[in-house]
Amino acid sequence: MDDKTKDRLLELESRLKFLDENFNREMRARGFDPTQAENVALPATLARLYMERQLLQEELKDLEQEI
Repeated sequence: MDDKTKDRLLELESRLKFLDENFNREMRARGFDPTQAENVALPATLARLYMERQLLQEELKDLEQEI
C-alpha cells in the first residue's frame, strides 16, 4: 500500500468516525434509536448525515478491497 492510499484510508476512517458519532448524537437528541436508522423515516438533516455516512462507508470499503 502506498502512502497516498494509506493517508486516504486514514482520512476516511477519521471522517467516518466523526460522522458516526455526530449521527448517533443527533438521532438520540431527536428521540430516535440510532440502530433503527434504516427502518424509520428520517428528518432531512438526519437523512443527509445518514447518506453522507453511507457514501463514506462505501468509499472506504472500495478502497480496502483495492489493497
